[in-house]
Amino acid sequence: MEEYYGYFKAFHIVGFVSWFAGLFYLVRMFVYHAEADDKPEALRADWKKQFTLMQWRVYKMIATPALVITWVCGLSMLTINPALLQQGWMHVKLTLLFLLVAYHFYCRHIIRLQEQGTDRKSSMHYRLLNELPTLFLVAIVLLAVMRNLIDFAKLFAGVLVFGVVLFGLVKAYKRRREKVKR
Repeated sequence: MEEYYGYFKAFHIVGFVSWFAGLFYLVRMFVYHAEADDKPEALRADWKKQFTLMQWRVYKMIATPALVITWVCGLSMLTINPALLQQGWMHVKLTLLFLLVAYHFYCRHIIRLQEQGTDRKSSMHYRLLNELPTLFLVAIVLLAVMRNLIDFAKLFAGVLVFGVVLFGLVKAYKRRREKVKR
């Protein structure tokens, strides 16, 4: 079984890249779906229907199969090398992955709310929600590469500070752009 470890690792990487791509795209469509409320009445229903169709396709055909591939290959690697489960960074990584799975299923809940027309969240809410998987991605990759909780904590804190600064700059740019429009 050890001779297959490299294959499981390769497909684990392909799986999580696809999973994150699906989640990023899916939540971006939540933004567009929420912004459809600002469109003329004649377009609104058709746009929302199209976004719902696209959301279900991304969720069912990209994100969920990629989630399964990620977990099957990851668990296969842990079966081949159970010593990884003795390392603290792996416990943190698995915790983050369970939280990411919860996020994945929360996205399904949002699709249902938008499909039913009962979602009242703003596009800004979804723009912020779209940044959450970025934090998961950075944290999980840092853990897998660094394999040291102290180094991980320092790097992740730096990434968070950078993200807060970047978010502030984006908000300032948006305010300035809106002033120019007026």
